[in-house]
Amino acid sequence: MDFLAQLHPKIVHFPIAFFLAYVLFELIGIIFKKDFFSKAAHLILFLGVLGAIAAVLTGNSAQQAAKQLSKAGAAISMKAIGNHEDFANFTMWYFTGLLVYRTFLVLKKKFTGNIKYLFILLALIGSFLVYQTGELGGKLVYKYGIGTDVIKSEVRK
Repeated sequence: MDFLAQLHPKIVHFPIAFFLAYVLFELIGIIFKKDFFSKAAHLILFLGVLGAIAAVLTGNSAQQAAKQLSKAGAAISMKAIGNHEDFANFTMWYFTGLLVYRTFLVLKKKFTGNIKYLFILLALIGSFLVYQTGELGGKLVYKYGIGTDVIKSEVRK
């Protein structure tokens, strides 16, 4: 379990990169009207969802590790962890829903015209969720020291 918790800081960068690249590829696909970019956006969204699932799973392990450190005497803000967790879960489910809806439309050959512009808007909303989740995660590290040796040394005292 501790192994998964240690992977969390490394894994979270994959869904961040994939989701932001997804927004970029959706935009490029519309601007240049190239099907290649639209298909690439779909694949990148899929990879982002897989990465988000991995990030949430490792994040749950990291939360359990933080709870153990908190019980051992470390000053850890479980409320801040909960806020980050809520945004991470919502972001993961948001993009999962986007992927399912986009896949449905592509299979029905209805991913055309104004629907593509709707997905740009939805992707931009999703990028805000990614930003907010990362902002809250960054505060856990830089404000509270979670996941750093500072917290571990605080428990050893």
